[in-house]
Amino acid sequence: QVRLQESGPGLVKPSQTLSLTCTVSGVSLTLNNWSWIRQAPGKGLEWMGGIHYSGSTAYNPALKSRTSISRATSEKQIHLQLSSVTPEDTAIYYCARGLPRDKTTGETTRSEYDYWGQGTQVTVSS
Repeated sequence: QVRLQESGPGLVKPSQTLSLTCTVSGVSLTLNNWSWIRQAPGKGLEWMGGIHYSGSTAYNPALKSRTSISRATSEKQIHLQLSSVTPEDTAIYYCARGLPRDKTTGETTRSEYDYWGQGTQVTVSS
C-alpha cells in the first residue's frame, strides 16, 4: 500500500526557512517522480517543484529562487525547503507522486498525481 506522510512545523516566522519532510512507504522512492504542491486559503493548487526518479529537480519559476527539493534514499524521504517565507506562504502543503506536464508554471490539477499525502498546515506568522 502506497503511503505518503508529510511532517514539519506548523508555524514558521516571517523571513525564516520552512522545512518539510515527506516519508514514503509501499513504493520505491527512486523509481518514481515526486512533487510538492500547496494550497493557500481560498486559492487553487500550486505546484512548487519536484524531483525526477533520476534525481534531477524542477521548480515552479515563481518559487525557484526560494525552493529546494531533495531526497534521502535510505530514509525514503523527500525534503522541501522554502526560504524567506512571508504570510503569503501560509498554506496546506502536500507531497504527491508524479510531475505535472507543464513545469513552466505552478498550475496543476489533482489528476496529474496518483498518490497524495494528507497534507500539513503551515502558517507563517510572527
